[in-house]
Amino acid sequence: MKVAIYGGSFNPIHRGHTGLARNVCKTGVVDEVWLMVSPLNPLKSEQQNDLLPTDVRLHMARLATEGVPCLKVSDFETRLPSPSYTYNTLQELRRAYPEHTFSLLVGEDNWQRFPQWFRADDIRAAHDIIVFGREAASGITVYHSDGSTALFPQPRLYAISSTQIREAIGNGHLSVPRRWLHPAVYRYVRQQQLYASPKLQAVPNREQ
Repeated sequence: MKVAIYGGSFNPIHRGHTGLARNVCKTGVVDEVWLMVSPLNPLKSEQQNDLLPTDVRLHMARLATEGVPCLKVSDFETRLPSPSYTYNTLQELRRAYPEHTFSLLVGEDNWQRFPQWFRADDIRAAHDIIVFGREAASGITVYHSDGSTALFPQPRLYAISSTQIREAIGNGHLSVPRRWLHPAVYRYVRQQQLYASPKLQAVPNREQ
């Protein structure tokens, strides 16, 4: 089976994440996309106090992908030593699943920083890299390990980020998370008062 690893904090997971993963599946380049929930990205400046516990983010990811055949949520990286370098994760995945072929799914922003990644050249030599663009014209580009490339259209772009969703919830602007979160994830976030400011947490949640 051909599997694309889509790593991230998913703090929280939203329709942009799952929509992109489904689009990659539709290209036929891979059979499945595994959303790899990371404990902490070594190159990310996200503050620890802004990052929900891994088990909470995993739960939200599973809610968002339930019933989608080509998407799978993985806690594989959470069981590896920290920091969670992608090279190490891919090496361990190949050992654990020798029957699978793994590629890496990243955004253009991460692709631009890719040379800074731990053992980036070794990753490129052994794995295809699938890069999704932030602009409609960019599409989805597959950089094969043999040096060839393939370009696929990106049917739909999702102009949202987890940061925007967290900020909207913190400010009490619920139309943003209601639009961009899977309904089950939205209900969970509201029930648990995740990302809410202390002032808003003191207000009883009567939303159904």
